[in-house]
Amino acid sequence: MKNFLFPDVVPPSFMWVRPERGDMTNVHEWIQPIMSTSDPEKSKDADIVLVGVPLSRSSIRSSGASEFPEAFRRSWKSFTTYNLDEDIDLSEMMVLDAGDVPMHVTDIRKCHDTIIQASAALHHYFPTTKVCAIGGDHSITAMMVKGLHQAKPDEKIGILQFDTHFDLRDLSDNGPSNGTPMRNLIESGVVKGSDMYNIGLHGFFNTKELKMYADEKGVNYITLRNARKKGIEETVQRCLEKLAASVDTIYVTVDMDVLDIAYAPGVPASTPGGMTTDELLEGVLTAGLHPKVKAMDIVCLDPLRDSHVQGTVKLGTHVFLTFLSGVKLRRE
Repeated sequence: MKNFLFPDVVPPSFMWVRPERGDMTNVHEWIQPIMSTSDPEKSKDADIVLVGVPLSRSSIRSSGASEFPEAFRRSWKSFTTYNLDEDIDLSEMMVLDAGDVPMHVTDIRKCHDTIIQASAALHHYFPTTKVCAIGGDHSITAMMVKGLHQAKPDEKIGILQFDTHFDLRDLSDNGPSNGTPMRNLIESGVVKGSDMYNIGLHGFFNTKELKMYADEKGVNYITLRNARKKGIEETVQRCLEKLAASVDTIYVTVDMDVLDIAYAPGVPASTPGGMTTDELLEGVLTAGLHPKVKAMDIVCLDPLRDSHVQGTVKLGTHVFLTFLSGVKLRRE
């Protein structure tokens, strides 16, 4: 069945059959496929609309991150809508699954153009709804932000990035890959370097040249060591406060490689010395609480590399639900 966003967004490859009545205590019973919405106008009141962006051909190294949107949806049955830590029930929110952005089999540039088009359509149709993109590799972030910029050209956009890497590689060498989204946004004039904040950099996984470029463009970055000294929550809050003083909209991007390899085996570029699960969830919850955070994504999670229990996939879903918890708490 086609939805009203077709052809910008198409039905996902996997959907749960939702019960027609009764209490919806599990996530797979609660999130509504947008195709089931009988009144498209009413859907504009949704709190969250999620969209799968199954692209990983643009990854620097071999990645099955394109498989995450389906694995993400399949994992919902393992989660309830009740957050014990915050004593809130997410089922009171309206969350819609828009489906997936259609991908070309071989043409990466066409895929990126399609993502921009889909993002613009989502932000145009859902002007006050938080749009959450489920990647896919990190190249999708530049395209989702460009689509947001197309839909709302008068709004100044800032980026809060959880990442082990700068993602500022040279486009002339790497193209629009998962190693270049932040540079792509800077050089395209969509986001200023001074309106980017990266939390989580650590260890031996970035070159000095990338740091020099970040300094030249005014990119703000907080190493994981320094973030831990100040506290993750306080660090994120300070970054959001500084961003909020200069931008209209904050886009949060969560590269799952920010996590230590011990916590995220299902990540192509996972490293030792990264964030713990608790640290990332604390940071994402803090971001979700901020009123200027209006969009986010989760990227670079490869279910094909994950353990047989799909622990990293479940963690990705936990990150998503934690962000939603922050969005709900900001209203309370």
